[in-house]
Amino acid sequence: MKHTVAALVEDRPGVLNKVASLFRRRGFNIDSLAVGTTEEAGISRMTIVVEGPEGIARQVERQLDKLIDVVTVEDLTALEAVSRELALIKVAARPDQRREILDLVAIFRAQVVDVSPTTVIVQLTAAGDTLDALLENLRPYGVREMVRTGAIALTRGPRTTSVPHESAEARRFHSESGRRPEGELPFVSE
Repeated sequence: MKHTVAALVEDRPGVLNKVASLFRRRGFNIDSLAVGTTEEAGISRMTIVVEGPEGIARQVERQLDKLIDVVTVEDLTALEAVSRELALIKVAARPDQRREILDLVAIFRAQVVDVSPTTVIVQLTAAGDTLDALLENLRPYGVREMVRTGAIALTRGPRTTSVPHESAEARRFHSESGRRPEGELPFVSE
């Protein structure tokens, strides 16, 4: 079973390495890992998909919580969430096959983003199972290359994985120790 965990981390050099090392040491198998900026300056969001038995997401949460650069962690697996991946797929495309490939791409609401005399590059942003289905349908034509971003996810509705509200003392401590960017941290309720 695949489990999706979101972690807000401090945006500083070496954080990704610490998280990857933690996963390596604990023997967790990372299915995908996507990192990007957030609405909060100095905070990045990691969306981590791990494969394993029931309870592995809780273990991942506990281990990530121990890292000093991790601000908050949440298991999104059982929550109602929107999850997407981006894929670029280079497909062999003879002139007599192009119409079939374009029709197939249209069914999946994907886009052709590049055409050469012998290939087309298809772009699709969708749930992982939709990407898998498109890929399987393109395989008979000859998939030359492919890259996927890995999943990113947000919970639906008002619930957020946000930077927790801190007291003035905690903010000062984190600021002085270099653990938090200066300024007010927003409080976002569920």
